Amino acid sequence: MVTEKEELKEEFEPSRDELEELKQEKEALVREIETGGARIASLEQALAGKDGEIAALKQSEVASEKRIAELAEALSQAVASYKAMVIEQNPGVLAEMITGDTIGEVDESLRNARALVERVRQEMEAESSRAKVPAGAPQRAPVDLSALSPREKIQYAIRGSSS
Repeated sequence: MVTEKEELKEEFEPSRDELEELKQEKEALVREIETGGARIASLEQALAGKDGEIAALKQSEVASEKRIAELAEALSQAVASYKAMVIEQNPGVLAEMITGDTIGEVDESLRNARALVERVRQEMEAESSRAKVPAGAPQRAPVDLSALSPREKIQYAIRGSSS
């Protein structure tokens, strides 16, 4: 005969096995949570490092933008100085003809201005050669008296000797 104690033991035996499985599952879950917690801490640390890198990059970007602005201002001043020097070195070219915001543009406008000045010079020389007036006074030629009557010729001679 089976005693009540044995009967209870048999009844709870599957529950014990289930309890043991649950304990093992609990331990596995605890290890998984600990591993997950360590992973979270590692990721939080990496995130903090990345946040620091982002802040450093933003500072670097601000510094770079400031440096770019300084260089742009220096370039603008250099181009203005170059333009002034080009104007000074080319007195035959109107200053208004020298334009541009870069050295290349200034050089191009100088070439165009020189070409225009040269074309104008050539046109003026051609125009002046077409309307050439001899230098000095014209030669004196004797007055043609052949068309005058003898009386007019005498009067002309008398007037000429008295003046």
